[in-house]
Amino acid sequence: MIVRTVFLKIRYRMTAMKQYSVQEAFEKEDSVPANPEENGRGPEGIVFDIKQMAVFDGPGLRTTVFLKGCPLRCRWCHNPEGLSAAPQLMVSDSGCLHCGRCEQVCPSPGHCRHCGRCVRACPLHLRRIAGTGWFAEDLADHLLKDAEIFRMNGGGVTFSGGEPTMQGDFLIAVLSRLGGVHKAIETCGYCSTDLFGRVLSHLDYVLMDLKLADSDLHREWTGKPNELILENLRQLKECGIPFTIRIPLIPGVTDTQENLSAAAGLLEGCAFLERVELLPYHKTAGAKYAMVRQTYSPGFDSGKAVRADTAPFERAGIPVRVL
Repeated sequence: MIVRTVFLKIRYRMTAMKQYSVQEAFEKEDSVPANPEENGRGPEGIVFDIKQMAVFDGPGLRTTVFLKGCPLRCRWCHNPEGLSAAPQLMVSDSGCLHCGRCEQVCPSPGHCRHCGRCVRACPLHLRRIAGTGWFAEDLADHLLKDAEIFRMNGGGVTFSGGEPTMQGDFLIAVLSRLGGVHKAIETCGYCSTDLFGRVLSHLDYVLMDLKLADSDLHREWTGKPNELILENLRQLKECGIPFTIRIPLIPGVTDTQENLSAAAGLLEGCAFLERVELLPYHKTAGAKYAMVRQTYSPGFDSGKAVRADTAPFERAGIPVRVL
């Protein structure tokens, strides 16, 4: 009976609740006050997606909020629209009718202002804006509409990206407004230790990436060294919050015996580590780059088989699974 009740409530929410809509956001743009702090709506952040019914982003059934901006430039990133902190126009050229409607409504040809007019004009819905402004209070209110569903199935809200700590003040402002809801982040861990600690104080769960244990290799493949990440990992290990470590398996880069063994060494004996999850590289990772007018150049052999070696973690007594 409980399972059936949860299912019916979820189905109702999926059909009746207010859905995230770029078009709706633009239609209401004129009603947004210039200074949100004056009416308690908190700071403004940029969100590029909100996904309901997420089952791999923490315990239970969850809503995942994707915040714009990332300090890393991982060569295998599959969300290029999350890298820049600014809104971006995404265009799927496949299927375009070349009807010219997008050009007819554009107020600034050659210099996109992300106004959304071409998004609404496209008859095949091949355009969208990745990145919409939300005030902290409004986003929290939107997420709290599913609070009952979260409680009934042990779920909650997860903030991902991009890298959610890139919008640290906004992230904390939303987290502080989600009282009674299980809260998690998915993070690369690259932010100041002070900010990381302040974010942790609002969380119930953490999913943290550990890409490369060697700092020089980390800089080569992500654009940044990993000392700050390892410092935040030490902070996470000591804070008492349950967490999962995720390692993307990139052929010839992160899936080596040396890297996986080093990662196991960093994690061995962690009291609050629930598991390690190994995420094999998917060949479709570069599919969205053309939509943001970028070229996908990973620099590794994307056709090479991935080594999903769980043995280093099993020897260290660490629960591990391949997703």
